[in-house]
Amino acid sequence: MAFLGAIFVILGTIVWFGGSGSWHERLHPRLGLDLVGGTRVTLLASTKDGKAPNRTDLEQARKVIEERVNARGVSEAEVVIEGDQYIVISVASQANAALKDVGQASQLFFRKVINVADGSGAAAQPEPAPSATPTPSASATPSPAASGSGGGAPMAAPTPTPSAGAATTQGKGLLSEDQLKEKVGADAWNTAKGLTGVPTDPATILALSKFSTLDPRYEVASLSPEMQFNIPQITCDMLNKRVPGAISDPKVRATACDDSTKEYLDVSKVAGTDIDKASPQLEQSGSRVVALTFTGDGTSKWTDLTKEAVNNNVDPKCEQAALGQDKGHCLVAAVLDNKVVTSPEILSVLTTNSSITGNFTAQSAKELADNLNFGALAVSFESPQSQTITATLGAQYLKAGLLAAGIGMLLVIIYSFFYYRLLGSVIFLSLILSGLLTFGMLVFLGRTMGFTLTLAGIAGFIVSLGVAADSFVIYFERLKDEIREGRTPRSAVQRAWVRARKTILTANAISLMAAIILYLFSSGPVAGFAFALGLATVLDLIVVFLFRYPIMALFAQTPAFLSPRVSGLGRVLRDAKEQKS
Repeated sequence: MAFLGAIFVILGTIVWFGGSGSWHERLHPRLGLDLVGGTRVTLLASTKDGKAPNRTDLEQARKVIEERVNARGVSEAEVVIEGDQYIVISVASQANAALKDVGQASQLFFRKVINVADGSGAAAQPEPAPSATPTPSASATPSPAASGSGGGAPMAAPTPTPSAGAATTQGKGLLSEDQLKEKVGADAWNTAKGLTGVPTDPATILALSKFSTLDPRYEVASLSPEMQFNIPQITCDMLNKRVPGAISDPKVRATACDDSTKEYLDVSKVAGTDIDKASPQLEQSGSRVVALTFTGDGTSKWTDLTKEAVNNNVDPKCEQAALGQDKGHCLVAAVLDNKVVTSPEILSVLTTNSSITGNFTAQSAKELADNLNFGALAVSFESPQSQTITATLGAQYLKAGLLAAGIGMLLVIIYSFFYYRLLGSVIFLSLILSGLLTFGMLVFLGRTMGFTLTLAGIAGFIVSLGVAADSFVIYFERLKDEIREGRTPRSAVQRAWVRARKTILTANAISLMAAIILYLFSSGPVAGFAFALGLATVLDLIVVFLFRYPIMALFAQTPAFLSPRVSGLGRVLRDAKEQKS
């Protein structure tokens, strides 16, 4: 009776303190993606050499992504690693927009702009055309500097530096110089290698035409930053499609785009790791910015970089004629992953507080700030692939799962009453109590640790019915053996329990160990199945020890228990009576 009272106290506590809403809402367990519908986003890890990333880096990326998802207000999210290259985000809601850029590496580098060129592709035309002055995007500058527009045509070529990763790989990955030369032909390759600036001669431009056939992801990414900048056929559209992480080395110069303007960039002297805090803000002009506060060491680096840009007295110098700067001030680009977010002119030396400007919305500014605050991912990912599961399909799954569970329990109960009669009522009451305990734990765990019931979890609970039935059979058959050995039914209850409980413990321990191993070494639906099976097994043991034996001891005191027709021990009791006579 104390055990029954404890169960109802637990359920009453859940109803009374289980959040807000009606009692029905308070008793509603958290349902998973496959039952109520939602979104599943799959991120494929991408590396420059095409190989699987380091497992430690992948786990670190998973934790950062989980923090980003939670920061965006997405509830009931599950972020798991699958295989050696995938991170899967499952959310029991329609959250496609909130998860759109959650896998962005967010590797931020501040680089001085050495030179600019047209990246629209117009310069790749072999016929002379009216010159268009490429200008960097007019964006607000980090405060307190003012924005300036660029002008003029690119002049002298930048000093060549080693390519950012030209290791030979098999299959997918960066190409070596020999592979690239074979791809475009020796003539085009030698012409490109001999460039001292962006060509304007139609014959030279025509000789470089083969470069327009390069695959943007790995082949364009394999070119040196100088070739990416100087070759007119390498457009901003191609540069923006480079494999994620293509310009992630801060010690190597890079080429990236601000809208349709190619920018040749110096090595990075300030990185996102030098930022102490980032926060989205709304300026008086109505534009959105991401305000930055640098760390102590980061402040010194940022001050030195802005001083270098203002004075333009440190090699490599930015090309003043190309940038159209009368005062000789340089642009400083904020490069996020493979793209330039903004590249304003630096008019004065800046210190601790600055800001990143761009065409931000309220959401994109917050997302960038969150990504910078939680840190960059150690692994880059491809564009996410989203799969939407409708609530209608989930409701059908739920109904089918509950129907299967109900049919399974009904069959067990029918068989129990048919074979064990009065003892079948013990099985019936035990299963009801196990069900109540299980339901209460689902609601409790859903609110305390975010556990969600999935279709795989329902399958685990259905399987647990067989485990529970096994413990009944073990005990009741042991009871019959004790009566056959000459003990009275009442004394046999105690003796059978002592001898059967070891077997019951062993059988349940095997099921529990299997569930633990599955849970620890699996993910997704398999882990949900294992958790449900393990939980049901533990609850079954609680019912066995706190209810089944006490209720059997109570039944043993009733006349019905001694009746061969009622107890379910008919043949055994008759045989024992005949032996005594």
